[in-house]
Amino acid sequence: MNNKFDALKDDDSGDHDQDNCSPKDGEKEKNDEEEKDSNTTKRKAVVPGAGEHPLQYNYSFWYSRRTPGRPASTQSYEQNIKQIGSFASVEQFWRFYSHMIRPSDMTGHSDFHLFKEGIKPMWEDDANKSGGKWIIRLRKGLASRCWENLILAMLGEQFMVGEEICGAVVSVRFQEDIISIWNKTASDQATTARIRDTLRRVLNLPPNTIMEYKTHTDSIKAWEDFHGLVNASGGR
Repeated sequence: MNNKFDALKDDDSGDHDQDNCSPKDGEKEKNDEEEKDSNTTKRKAVVPGAGEHPLQYNYSFWYSRRTPGRPASTQSYEQNIKQIGSFASVEQFWRFYSHMIRPSDMTGHSDFHLFKEGIKPMWEDDANKSGGKWIIRLRKGLASRCWENLILAMLGEQFMVGEEICGAVVSVRFQEDIISIWNKTASDQATTARIRDTLRRVLNLPPNTIMEYKTHTDSIKAWEDFHGLVNASGGR
């Protein structure tokens, strides 16, 4: 299957406005009240614009940055992660992506996350809690190319594992960079193996590349053991 992003990579439609759904008049008052009761800002559902190429799922970009060595609880991590925006079509993706800094140009302890809309990039999210992630550690200078190839493969449904993919993360660190792809069901070995093999192909990884699969349950336990904090969940 050809990746439909290829023909649109040089698309110059970034000046168009995104088309969002608006609630019906009769529902607006109710929605306003719900928004007041929520601790998080609710966003209107994004839909493809006229003539745009819809994605199979809507996605959201997130960004996080924290000071290394500072303990991070679930609450502080959730407060630190910022949603950049959501998109529903190929064209909307490129409008966001074309204005975003590339991972290789980022500094410090920073992360970009691209997850299906409605899934927070947190171990404890309902969609993630029974899942895990494939982790690949990269030498400096490779993150931008690998991140772009990974997210284009994810958005283009190259992994062929149904609804298993939750999202992807690129983590910029001082000595290395890390990319990972998260899936829903860590116990499904056939699915995790297919994701691994697709990762190798789309990133054109050498055969000796070390790839680690880690369940989110193990990630949480390791973090709690290391920091001695109950329910801590930082250090993604």
